[in-house]
Amino acid sequence: MRVALVLAGDIESESGGFYYDRRLRDRLRERGHAVEVVSLPRGSYRERLAPNLRARGLADRLSGFDVIVEDGLAHPSLLCANRRLDTPTVALVHMIAWRARTAEAAARAGGTGLGGRLRAELGRRGVAAVERWFLRGVDAAVYNAETTRRDAAGLGGPDRNTVAPPAGDRFDPVTAASEIRERAETGPLEVTFLGNVVPRKGLDALVEGVARLDGTGVDWRLTVVGDRSVDPGHAESVAKAADAAGIGDRVDFVGRLGDEAVAARLRESHVLAVPSRYEPFGMVYLEAMGFGCVPVATTAGGAGEFVRDGESGVLVSPDDPRAVARALRDLDDRDRLAAMGTAARRDYEARPGWPETLDRVVVFLEAEAARGADDRAAGERGERGERA
Repeated sequence: MRVALVLAGDIESESGGFYYDRRLRDRLRERGHAVEVVSLPRGSYRERLAPNLRARGLADRLSGFDVIVEDGLAHPSLLCANRRLDTPTVALVHMIAWRARTAEAAARAGGTGLGGRLRAELGRRGVAAVERWFLRGVDAAVYNAETTRRDAAGLGGPDRNTVAPPAGDRFDPVTAASEIRERAETGPLEVTFLGNVVPRKGLDALVEGVARLDGTGVDWRLTVVGDRSVDPGHAESVAKAADAAGIGDRVDFVGRLGDEAVAARLRESHVLAVPSRYEPFGMVYLEAMGFGCVPVATTAGGAGEFVRDGESGVLVSPDDPRAVARALRDLDDRDRLAAMGTAARRDYEARPGWPETLDRVVVFLEAEAARGADDRAAGERGERGERA
């Protein structure tokens, strides 16, 4: 099977979606399939629409494959080309873009004024329209979560689809229950945030939440692991908020870290807190659970599909610093922390690993390629019959 894997940007980029893409590329090759990565411009949303002006050329570039897999991030670039293709197209949807845009708009709404809010709303509706056009133009889809599938169905996503959630075994940690219990009994409550410092990820709500712990008797430390250069203005405002609340000395911004350093940080952490305004799946929560690190996750997205609220983690509503503070205060009960950490580890172990997840995708793609071959053969037979 000859597969085109189409994406926006560099497949070696650091993000959960690109990590999934890389694992899928490698698994397809391990299964004997030929994979060509087709990288389209990343840029702004408007810039990603530009390839539609050259749709014929892009369609020609994608000819000759048995199946075309299209990372959902590239969806604005593929609207017109897809309608020229007779090869099966399969969307690989890591995130519903209009939901992410809505979350970003909500995070920024307080300081934008009426004009800014109107532009944000028009932008959100525009993204929803483009995404709807894309999803209605593909033959099939692979989703990372049931939540993503439901959201896509509301936009007219294809009837043929499957859910193949990411695995959390990138670090393959070996963490015994005794280690988790011992860690729970020691030191201040070690809280880690892991993700790009952008409004959608909710670091501002987390900082306000930990600030509310002052006077409660909870001794805590917060380590922020993530790129501050994606949205420097937001990163600066969060740091200033921490200083203004008098907690700057307990919030450590360490920037981006390599995998080994991230694993070391999770191994030392009691809690992984990322109260996002929207997290389509939340692979970072699952990765933390592998270390017996208790996730404080968001209700907005797919985390509830694997984080058992109050048992193996805590689910909090977006933009609710009080809920974040309550969750952390409760986790400072070290017996509760140890019990939830061991439950988190058990839930992690029960999840499918990457080979199982990706083999499901490979089988799905093989079926789509076979369907396309049958359709083309039937078309050729029909043409021969008409000529006869």
